Amino acid sequence: MSAVLTRKKSPRAPSISLDEALDRALKAYGKERLHAAPTEVVAQNLGYKSANNGAALSALASLRYYGLVERPKDGVLAITKDVESYMFSPSDEHKQSLLIVFLKKPAIFAELLVQYESGLPSDANIRYELIQRGFSPNAAASAVTVFRKSVDFAGFFSPPQAISEEVAMSSEVPQVDSKELHSTHSSQPQPVEQSTVAARSPSIAKNSMPVVPMGDGDQIPIRLHGGRRAWLVIPAPFYEADKVRLKAQIDLLLTQDEEDET
Repeated sequence: MSAVLTRKKSPRAPSISLDEALDRALKAYGKERLHAAPTEVVAQNLGYKSANNGAALSALASLRYYGLVERPKDGVLAITKDVESYMFSPSDEHKQSLLIVFLKKPAIFAELLVQYESGLPSDANIRYELIQRGFSPNAAASAVTVFRKSVDFAGFFSPPQAISEEVAMSSEVPQVDSKELHSTHSSQPQPVEQSTVAARSPSIAKNSMPVVPMGDGDQIPIRLHGGRRAWLVIPAPFYEADKVRLKAQIDLLLTQDEEDET
């Protein structure tokens, strides 16, 4: 009696990554919209000559695993509503949320994401896990590549966009270093009256806008074109050296604006 060897079938998993599957689904949507079409036609819309070959069947199965296509009845397929929502959504956040939905549709991917919720380990580690779950070594290696690429594409572990240090610093009120002022001028700086500073500035009309107290100084509003406002924060006391530094900074901003316009 000869022994019959049966090949063990690996668990179901997409054979192509999410980015590739979504790209093909969007192409098919451009042909049929959400209308159901024969499997043969959908395969051709994906770029295959026929649905009767291994590559086409594998790709169609992958799209179904991701929830990109559905089968209303035997012999026909249709692009899902979520694909249409992804295509036309004006919100990047909404698009990423849909990518996460697609990523979690394959059962094996959803299980791995739960197991590795703090971040993915090495490929060898994931491959070993898949083999323990019934994948053949070759199928496990392929699944790891597809899984990792899909996770990266969906941005599953990407942290939220942080405010840059430059933007954060720009919202702070600049502080004047008193030690620097004293080292620059040998004599004791003489305070300048805040009302004098406001009166000398052509941008501020007397009594046109109130001076708003802010901590140890005053916040002086300046009307700009288009109903906008700028604010000068004047510390108390306000020294002659402070006025020089403030004027130099304003001159620098004006110079940068002139360079941008040329």
